[in-house]
Amino acid sequence: MKQLTAFVFLLFIGIIANAQDIKNNPGSNHGNRFEQLGTILPTPNEYRTASGAPGPKYWQQRADYDITCELDEANRRLIGKETITYVNNSPDVLTYLWLQLDENEHSNTNNSGYQGSNSMPRGISEDDITRYGGKIDKNREYGVNITRVADATGKALSYTINKTMMRVDLPLALKPGQQYIFKVDWNYNIIERTKYGGRGGYENFPEDGNDLYTMTQWFPRLCVYSDFQGWQNHQFVGTGEFALVFGNYKVAMTVPADHIVLSTGVGQNFQQVLTPAQFARWQKAQTATDVTEIVTLAEAVASEKQKSTQKKTWIFKADMVRDFAWGSSRKFVWDAMPTMVEGKKVMCMSGYGKEAYSLYRKYSTKAVAHTIKTYSKFTIPYPYPVAQSLEAANGMEYPMICFNFGRTEKDATGNYSANSTYSEGTKNGMLGVVIHEVGHNFFPMIINSDERQWSWMDEGLNSFVEYLTEELWDNKFPVGKGPAYKIVDYMKLPKDVLEPIMTNSENIIQFGPNAYSKPATGLNILRETIMGRESFDYAFKEYARRWAFKHPTPADLFRTMEDASAEDLDWFWRGWFYGVEPCDISLDTVKWAVLNTDVSTTPPNAGPTTRKVPVAKPQLNSFDDISKIRNREDKKIVFATDADPSLRDFYWRYGRGLAKVDSTPFEITTPAGAPVDTYTEAERFKLAGDKNMYELTFSNKGGLVMPIIIEWTFKDGSKEVDRIPVYVWRKNENKVVKTFMKDKEVVSIKLDPMRETADINTDNNTWPVNTSPSKFQLFKGGGRGARGAAGGVNPMQKEIK
Repeated sequence: MKQLTAFVFLLFIGIIANAQDIKNNPGSNHGNRFEQLGTILPTPNEYRTASGAPGPKYWQQRADYDITCELDEANRRLIGKETITYVNNSPDVLTYLWLQLDENEHSNTNNSGYQGSNSMPRGISEDDITRYGGKIDKNREYGVNITRVADATGKALSYTINKTMMRVDLPLALKPGQQYIFKVDWNYNIIERTKYGGRGGYENFPEDGNDLYTMTQWFPRLCVYSDFQGWQNHQFVGTGEFALVFGNYKVAMTVPADHIVLSTGVGQNFQQVLTPAQFARWQKAQTATDVTEIVTLAEAVASEKQKSTQKKTWIFKADMVRDFAWGSSRKFVWDAMPTMVEGKKVMCMSGYGKEAYSLYRKYSTKAVAHTIKTYSKFTIPYPYPVAQSLEAANGMEYPMICFNFGRTEKDATGNYSANSTYSEGTKNGMLGVVIHEVGHNFFPMIINSDERQWSWMDEGLNSFVEYLTEELWDNKFPVGKGPAYKIVDYMKLPKDVLEPIMTNSENIIQFGPNAYSKPATGLNILRETIMGRESFDYAFKEYARRWAFKHPTPADLFRTMEDASAEDLDWFWRGWFYGVEPCDISLDTVKWAVLNTDVSTTPPNAGPTTRKVPVAKPQLNSFDDISKIRNREDKKIVFATDADPSLRDFYWRYGRGLAKVDSTPFEITTPAGAPVDTYTEAERFKLAGDKNMYELTFSNKGGLVMPIIIEWTFKDGSKEVDRIPVYVWRKNENKVVKTFMKDKEVVSIKLDPMRETADINTDNNTWPVNTSPSKFQLFKGGGRGARGAAGGVNPMQKEIK
């Protein structure tokens, strides 16, 4: 059975890139896009069922870690040792174990000849120095230095390092149900992340001479051994992230005594490492109703100047996590606030330097709380006791902790303070990245997919729930991905430069649209347009419930969504996830009839108009999408900025016309509004009679089938929307002719009025035919420049009070 499963998996991987070309009936106009996925998906078995649920014999491995390490700040070096307990829950006998040495991504010895996006090759040239943005010490070795691998008794074990992977050979075969304990000692020079790239390392602040350390992928970690792949030991080359094993951790970090350490897990000795005043604030924060500073701004600034030469050891424990990360710096302000998730307390926390204080102090911890509560609503209750956000000028995620960006401008005195201002783009970017990275606690930290193989399974699913969470933060939040209309520019690209979502992580060129935006958009289309909110939410939540703390594959998601909803979605997976064809539904002809009279009409358009628009408007979405409208109409929804008025700042008021800013208007030209009606009332009655019959012809010019959504505008100004399910294309995937009977006279017809289907060409969606403005006209007609959202003076500094 396992050999068959492996064969099907390899077949699956081999055909995903051109699955959209697999046709059941080549040359026919039907029977292709609606065909079942069949053998494109792996064969169900006793480990993974046809329903998408784990099977009766599902298994996964376990790895527990006991780690001690020391941060040598003077030499920017980390020294560590770990004891690993590996449990073989598989039905297979193992003769070796594979571990990941991700820091070898930067090695100029152990990664020679296998460069990824951030790896440093052997023999660094002057061109390399320019490429990495700064001075590189050519004599400083990067990558993991393994000093010992031994069994529990201290006896040396044989091991082999192959670039970013290390194989440990077992002295005796590890049988099913057995566990093996071994030890690894290691060290490495810490990379300057902000200059040379990478997800972890240090950032130096020249103004105060301090470093901020983000310790990620910092210890040798077990690879995943699974039922569908065996060892996932594909090399780490920078793009495809991680596949990791669940387990329990105990970690002790020795750092400079004035450093604050924020980490995965729960601190075990805060009373010993904090001052009495700080520990008292920590205890007070456990029952606080608002954000409490554990380490204050004044204390952090004072620590920046002193630089202790003493050391302290911080101890943390974390249960049932797939990874462990931490941040360390004397620059950290640390705040915390408890929030309740289905009756369980979670400590939401943030750490940040003075450079981010006025922004993070107001928003970060409350955004963390909002995120875990909202994700819990759409997936499973957040299971961990801690969730935290650290400002570190990047965006990266780990269990219970993430690293984000968003810094302020200096105040009028030339310092960073509570009075420092920030641009609206900085604020919205910061909120977006905090929500996104905290959301990764669910995908993939809990619903633990293989990021190295399928980036979209964590980035795409997470981006989708991020979108839902941003929408519930503030109905006017300028979301970046999720609404169908925002993916249109990507879908318009030539097919030869597009990749299916089901593309291996390392092979993706358009990484942002492919791994983040397109899958998020697809799920939103399912929720809002194809399945409906209630059906989608139930099925998506069932997927999260089934696969929490397990290793799902794409087939498990696809099958669960259908199994829990009674919706046949194979056509959607085939077109949106395996294919690159866009949606372009054209309204080709409109015939208007009464009795036996057919008349085709195409009245001309009215002329353009000129209007005045203020130059410094707030940053808002250019289109009020269907999700925003439905959320606004749902009286049960309370947005975070309404529930907690403290989240309202200048930009919240500005977006609602409650803040005054000095600005001057300018004139723009926009296209016409309604078409000119050239018929008299008598002529209309003569043509249509008491009933109006309309025969519409649609063609599928893009290839991707989608529901047909029709908005009718009647002569009396009223509107009506008809939604034709996607299966109207089943018998003819290229052309549909459909007749409608209307009581009132129609003056215009528009397809997809709320832009729900990512239709790439709206010029062929209307009757009478409308002319769309060019890109230049769109910019003048209210693009980003007209709203003052990009460039220009920070309007927060120009508020008239």
